Amino acid sequence: MARYTGPKTKISRRFGELVTGNGKWLTKNSNPPGQHGGTKKRKTLSEYGVQLKEKQKAKYTYGVLEKQFRKTFEEAARKKGVTGENLIKLLEARLDNTIYRLGIAPSRQAARQMVSHKHITVNGEVVNVPSFSCKPGDSIGLKNKSAANTTITGNIRGKNPKFSWLDWNEGDLKGTFITYPERESVPENIKEQLIVELYSK
Repeated sequence: MARYTGPKTKISRRFGELVTGNGKWLTKNSNPPGQHGGTKKRKTLSEYGVQLKEKQKAKYTYGVLEKQFRKTFEEAARKKGVTGENLIKLLEARLDNTIYRLGIAPSRQAARQMVSHKHITVNGEVVNVPSFSCKPGDSIGLKNKSAANTTITGNIRGKNPKFSWLDWNEGDLKGTFITYPERESVPENIKEQLIVELYSK
């Protein structure tokens, strides 16, 4: 599947915050990308422009392209509850994002590669689809051969305690997707209501 492979810090500079990559150059040069950088007078965004920018930020953050993002939104709209919150929950439940949150991979891009290369199992079965949607109770871990590979296990840093919707067993190198996260527990700076308004036009 196609995905963004361009310069990651450039994307973060466009939004003025860490969106992709490690952001080590963001503080050094936080001006918008382009020949004139921060000296160019930028036009004030219209309401549509603000909404579109927020959608693009969410897409870059989770590494999802337009067609898949729209499908995720439509699924969120069909579910009971607040559509915007449902959207974030579904994005967080993606297998590549869950691998990243569990600390098995250092970034979502690395997590996506691990899944595509068949290093990851869900409930004991190898899954190589990064967009696979985890369900409460799913057990996520490394394939036996991958668990013996020090190159892979050396990157495991363990789950951040604030991600309470996930559980990580250091001994077994396995994690559990306990439940869908509440919106306030997800640290990403995304105004999902703007995305809902954009798709509602």
